[in-house]
Amino acid sequence: MEGAELIIQEINREAEQKIQYILSEAQREAEAIKEEARKRAEARAEWILRKAQTQAEIEKQRIIANAKLEVRKKRLQVQEELIRDVIQGLKKRLAELPDDEYFDILVDLGAQAVRELGVDTVVIRSNERTLELLKGGRLTKFKKAIVEKTGLKIKVRRGKPINTIGGLLVESLDGSVRVDNTFEARIERFESELRAAIAKALFG
Repeated sequence: MEGAELIIQEINREAEQKIQYILSEAQREAEAIKEEARKRAEARAEWILRKAQTQAEIEKQRIIANAKLEVRKKRLQVQEELIRDVIQGLKKRLAELPDDEYFDILVDLGAQAVRELGVDTVVIRSNERTLELLKGGRLTKFKKAIVEKTGLKIKVRRGKPINTIGGLLVESLDGSVRVDNTFEARIERFESELRAAIAKALFG
């Protein structure tokens, strides 16, 4: 019986050793799986964090770009309003020129138009105030001043009033050719240069 018991004990001992070995291997495998899972989780978390940071940076840059664009648009809008105000002020100033100063300007505008038209008789048209200013002795003085400036012998007639703040619309007698030297037309023709000059004066 002792021999049988010894055999049984040896079998039990070997079985116990195998069980311990299997359990140990299983524990190591479990630890390895846990470690791999942890590393993957950390890598995944790091990737998610990097992606979130990248997206956050992109969104920040988008917000900054939009804000700069809005500021630029607002600045341009304010500048445009100021330029328009200056132009409106200029028109008001031109419409209210003293007669003597206004007359000299009319002579210059008339002389330029006469040179361009190249006809011997011109018809001048403007608002009621201007036509009232250029009548009688002043019309004679106006014609004489233009002849002196251009060296051309011309006849000057007053035409019907037009809607303008001032300046002159100068036509041939039959109305086939004309030079629009009203203040509005000249401001429009030289608008880009005028706006540039105003912008430089206002904003440097």
